[in-house]
Amino acid sequence: MRAQTEVYANFLSKPTASYLMILTTVGALSGLGLLMVLSASSVTAFEQSGNSYSIFLKQFLFLVIALALSYVGAKMKFELWDKLARYALIGGLIALVLPVIPGVGQSINGNQNWIPLGPFMLQPSEFAKLALILYCARQLRRHEDRLAKSISSHALGLVAPGAIGFVALILAGRDLGTAIIVGGIVIGLLFISGAPFRYVISLVGLGSAGAFALAISQPSRMHRFRAVLNPFDPAVYKFAGWQPAHSLMSLASGGVLGVGIGASKQKWANLSEAHTDFIFSVIGEEMGLLGTLVVLILYGVLLFAIFRVAIQTKDSFSKYAVTGIGCWLILQILVNLLTDVGIIPVIGVTLPFISYGGSSLVANFLGIAFVLNVARQENELRASLAAKRAAK
Repeated sequence: MRAQTEVYANFLSKPTASYLMILTTVGALSGLGLLMVLSASSVTAFEQSGNSYSIFLKQFLFLVIALALSYVGAKMKFELWDKLARYALIGGLIALVLPVIPGVGQSINGNQNWIPLGPFMLQPSEFAKLALILYCARQLRRHEDRLAKSISSHALGLVAPGAIGFVALILAGRDLGTAIIVGGIVIGLLFISGAPFRYVISLVGLGSAGAFALAISQPSRMHRFRAVLNPFDPAVYKFAGWQPAHSLMSLASGGVLGVGIGASKQKWANLSEAHTDFIFSVIGEEMGLLGTLVVLILYGVLLFAIFRVAIQTKDSFSKYAVTGIGCWLILQILVNLLTDVGIIPVIGVTLPFISYGGSSLVANFLGIAFVLNVARQENELRASLAAKRAAK
């Protein structure tokens, strides 16, 4: 046991540790995601196009694009990321305005947050999350610089205008789930920046009250709350309770080892959105408790490595941006998993690197590309990578 502990300690002491953990976990999650999209989408794909592989092939294409963009993003000069951050607010707001323009945006499942792009659908709000993080990181760096010069500064005042604009436009598209995640990212960054705790608590309270008010303002959302209490209630089962009820059935039927890859029963027209919002339930059914634990461990290692990069970097902009990306992934993972196990209402959030969806996958990979770029700025890691290249 002591020998194993020493091995882990030696690995973590290496400058490449966080870098390698991120590469390995993202690769494993993406590979698993591709496999599970193939399994979970086969029935739906055949019904829609007559080809059981059509959705899988799209996801494979999205993954290739995501890998190419992330490779560029991870290796390009960091100054370019800094320049992009200057225009993040404007770019993000423009991206969020487009879906709500009549004739440009398109509504899917009640959310007006999509733009048709040939045979594909683009969801700008996924990229707006990264834009918001870069904007907030730049503003918080400005806040630190002003304090260092003994100039009065308030982190909340610098971040709030842009954040409010982002949330307002997302809510204009009726996407409450994304608005909650965006709000959570901002609150997390303010907490990390050292904003007074009373401000953070007040924002959490206001955000929760606002989300609850929006939830009870529509009958469909109220039905989702009722479904959380008992999705098998005859009054809600065939409506808002259908997805959470069959998600629980899927998870429960997997047992410890699962029923086998491709053998899910719930994906046969019972569990809607099996390859997107509820893909974790299919993992639980086909790979069992063991498979779900592997996914959670991979996410845990990934998040540990991301926050480790944030702690180790000396640049304040990088520190805030990497932390924001970590908060983004934590919130999105939690919301998706809590939805799948029936603890919170269904609000339509994908599982990072695993769920089907080009916009989500590419945006997630761009976030990871930024983290890797920051990690590569450390002199020890740069020297280690150069030594490995020279040895080859």
